Amino acid sequence: MLWRSILLLPLLGIAVTAASIDSCPGYTLTNVAESDSQITGDLILAGSACNTYSEDLSHLKLLVEYQTDSRLHVKIYDQNEQVYQIPKSILDPPSGQQDSSSQKSDLVFEYTRNPFSFAIQRSSSGETIFNTSGTNLIFESQYVRLRTSLPENPNIYGLGEDSDSFKRETTGYTRTLWNTGQAFLPTHSNLYGSHPIYIEMRDGQAHGVFLSNSNGMDIKINQTAEDGQYLEYNTIGGVLDFYFLAGPAPADVARQYAGVVGVPAQQSYWTYGFHQCKYGYQDVMWVAEVVYNYSQANIPLETMWTDIDYMDLRRTWTLDPDRFPLHKMQELVAYLHNHDQQYIMMVDPPVSLNDSASYDAAVNAEVLIKNDDGTTFVATMWPGAVSYVDWFHPNAHSFWTGQIGSFFDDQSGVGVDGMWIDMNEPANFCGYPCSNPVQSAIDGNDPPAPPALRTTWDALPGFPSDFQPPGTTSRRVRRDTSSANMTGLSGRNLDNPGYTIVNGAGPLTGGTIWPDLPQYGGYVQYDTHNLYASYMIDASRQGLLARRPSERPFIISRSTFAGDGTRAGHWTGDNASIWAHYLLSIIQNMEFASIFQIPMVGADVCGFNDNTTETLCARWAMLGAWYPFYRNHADISANYQEFYRWPLVTAAAKKAIAARFQLLDYFYTAFYQQTVDGSPTTIIPLFFEYPNDPTTLDISYQFFYGSSILVSPVTVEGSESVSLYLPPQDIFYDFWTGERVTPDGTNTLNLDNVTYTDIPVHIRGGSILPLRANAGAANTTTQLRTHDFELLVAPDRDGKASGSLYLDDGKSVKPAQTTYLQFTYDNGHLSVNGSFDYDPGVGFKGVTVLTSSMPNAVSSGGGSNSIGEDSYGRVGVVHQIDEGFSGSWEVNV
Repeated sequence: MLWRSILLLPLLGIAVTAASIDSCPGYTLTNVAESDSQITGDLILAGSACNTYSEDLSHLKLLVEYQTDSRLHVKIYDQNEQVYQIPKSILDPPSGQQDSSSQKSDLVFEYTRNPFSFAIQRSSSGETIFNTSGTNLIFESQYVRLRTSLPENPNIYGLGEDSDSFKRETTGYTRTLWNTGQAFLPTHSNLYGSHPIYIEMRDGQAHGVFLSNSNGMDIKINQTAEDGQYLEYNTIGGVLDFYFLAGPAPADVARQYAGVVGVPAQQSYWTYGFHQCKYGYQDVMWVAEVVYNYSQANIPLETMWTDIDYMDLRRTWTLDPDRFPLHKMQELVAYLHNHDQQYIMMVDPPVSLNDSASYDAAVNAEVLIKNDDGTTFVATMWPGAVSYVDWFHPNAHSFWTGQIGSFFDDQSGVGVDGMWIDMNEPANFCGYPCSNPVQSAIDGNDPPAPPALRTTWDALPGFPSDFQPPGTTSRRVRRDTSSANMTGLSGRNLDNPGYTIVNGAGPLTGGTIWPDLPQYGGYVQYDTHNLYASYMIDASRQGLLARRPSERPFIISRSTFAGDGTRAGHWTGDNASIWAHYLLSIIQNMEFASIFQIPMVGADVCGFNDNTTETLCARWAMLGAWYPFYRNHADISANYQEFYRWPLVTAAAKKAIAARFQLLDYFYTAFYQQTVDGSPTTIIPLFFEYPNDPTTLDISYQFFYGSSILVSPVTVEGSESVSLYLPPQDIFYDFWTGERVTPDGTNTLNLDNVTYTDIPVHIRGGSILPLRANAGAANTTTQLRTHDFELLVAPDRDGKASGSLYLDDGKSVKPAQTTYLQFTYDNGHLSVNGSFDYDPGVGFKGVTVLTSSMPNAVSSGGGSNSIGEDSYGRVGVVHQIDEGFSGSWEVNV
């Protein structure tokens, strides 16, 4: 959702002379105590306080924990533990294994006592991966600085959310983390989420560094003649709570990071279907027309979404009684459910002062954020004057669960199938100090006048009578605060700290609620701002579970923090219908899926802001089918861009969705594997799969969809050519034809005539893919689950291949039965083994083995083999079978 533009000039910080920074004395480490599994000590300010941006803390504590063989925890915090730390209720820190020790660790903590510095080294090679000896530690009440040296031209990835290059720039680069809603995704700016985790690649080995700190910060990467190459943390609060992850493979780092923040939540099968939305569907009839038009165009539509259009004067938990009346909304949902489709509506965080029911409930529960004087904080958002839930209040969850349970009740409300959370940075349209939010709302036309009521519309055959125009039977479809430990020091300047991060929205008050607002338990927004969305996501998940206890909650959130993948997915916000954002989506998907552990991710297909074109939308429809979350969405100011509006886009969408449906169980299995242990198995950068291939370190626009499918979209606007890299460690087959492809001497494959209904996709040799047969005939994922399976075998150079398949009922939080199969192929012999507890009610009907040289037809004990095509036209050795899910089986092919 486009946020209200507020003209603010970025503040680049208060000028401080280099001498004042250099004069900071650092700390002396004393009272060191070492054991096999940890080191503790006291850090005493080593000289006169420099008080550069705020007051230096004179006494700190050091804790080093060898938590696992591959994870080292280093924490520097204040002696009295009054400085804010992330609450365990939202990000519970992991404990170490009982048998962990420094002798077993892959990482070694080395330190210097005076001035204190430390280094992290690999125990196997002695290589230093983190070294703070170049500058002194600064730890002030509102400014903490720690710098580590880096090798020249480092390969660093992560540190989001942003719209910059995949591999981080190494000179003069600042990555600011302070959640803010910015339309058009400006480059070199902070965006909706904060993820202070990076992965660095060195000579084929990876390590990760996660700073568990939710305060605003600037992370600077720079190289100078005097200081060399370095990465520097500059936070405006909190403690230094580091987790060092040894790798050594990028996938190992991903799993180790999941061990800190948690593994992603499994999603329901239907969530991998195609979704449609637009801000500007003016009434429920319009929504129904879109559903109908997709059906008439034979484009599979899984889930229909509605933006804030449905709300009465933009107030959350209300329906516009004229344009989205309850009875018609219930009929719409019933229609969708009867056609195996789903429905989702947007929810914004503010509580409108003009919504008596919701506001009164919030006041009675005492869950609204207060000012220092105890009055309710009031700002401005879409509904006009609003307040915000204090998620730290013990009544907040029950209040939110009550709103969800009432408004989304399956019988008396709108029976949605998930939640879409927007504006949860949180956004605020009233500029600081907002002395009159009511007038601000009037000046900003919030809420806007609703659109004129429509008096006529096209007939929608198959929909209830309420959805038919009067006298028409059919027509052709048209195209309190309290003191507590670790809640924050008193006496700070919370709205204008001495050190000013490079916030794209200007001061900390820009576009959001005030940092000095107190929250229940002694917290303040200054420290918890980046967690507002996390707490809202958590409350929403609990509310959805209370409503449908056995079903996996589906939540898509705009704002996120580390660990939110355990509860929700993410769409990448208000992009634009431009080629640069088509490309940017690939980078963002790789970051969130493989580095940030939020694999249910996707961008607004065809772009949100501005008007798309037929060719851009066709390309994007093809690319979006390889996102985990596949949704077409546009702004109210943009033209309509549903896939059925252009013949070229219609053709692209049909082909793309059919391919997605073929592979849906393959990807469902890959996603399941990531939810088990954090393995990056969904959207994967090439260097994750080939860490010893230096070429892959600079590849930003190719990715693996699961570990077996390589996607290489067109990267030049208007072009029908692609030059893609095929790592020489493997062989590859064309996904569409089954033909083995041969790159040139530089391992580049040059393709021409890549039309707007094509996208280069290749199968990695050594893979076995479980495909749904006749997937193009399915209009929904429910229908797809009734289709049989085929196995597609793509042998490696040695004639071997493997794969897996995970099945369950597709929706239960704790499935009663599951099936997990392992496929193994070895030069003509295919075996299928595993656990067969869940019966999907379908079987395996064919096996196709791709090969570069076609042998003569042969026969085997299980039937005859022949050279031919599978049901999708891929040429190979085809073997017809009839096997079920009752137990292991094998066949010669």
